[in-house]
Amino acid sequence: MPLVRISLRKGRTADFRRKLGDAIHRALVETIDVPELDRFQLLSEHEPGDLVYDPGYLGIARSNDIVIVQITISTGRTLAQKRALFRRIADNLAALGLRREDAWINLVEVPKENWSFAHVENAGEASYAAAEKVPA
Repeated sequence: MPLVRISLRKGRTADFRRKLGDAIHRALVETIDVPELDRFQLLSEHEPGDLVYDPGYLGIARSNDIVIVQITISTGRTLAQKRALFRRIADNLAALGLRREDAWINLVEVPKENWSFAHVENAGEASYAAAEKVPA
């Protein structure tokens, strides 16, 4: 269950934004076994002054085309899987005409009990957590 936040500078077309979301989701499916239909994304466009980044941090030359991707997932992926994910996202964004240097990715891992999905049986509960026995 990833939750993907995608931030970019304002001005891209709706078609480009859709392709951007598709490219990131495809990388998740292909590298860390996210189910195809498990797609939850928040795409935010920002005015130039509201997307703040260091254009030269770690010696990497970034441009105004920077795309910041924050992915919240359940813990359990290996370092090799994470590296493959980062690489695939950068490759997929490059296929859209973005520079790999402009793919800025942050992975946030949380325990499974930190997710709650609204469906009738357990709305408002930790959906992935084992049921606790309540003393009588």
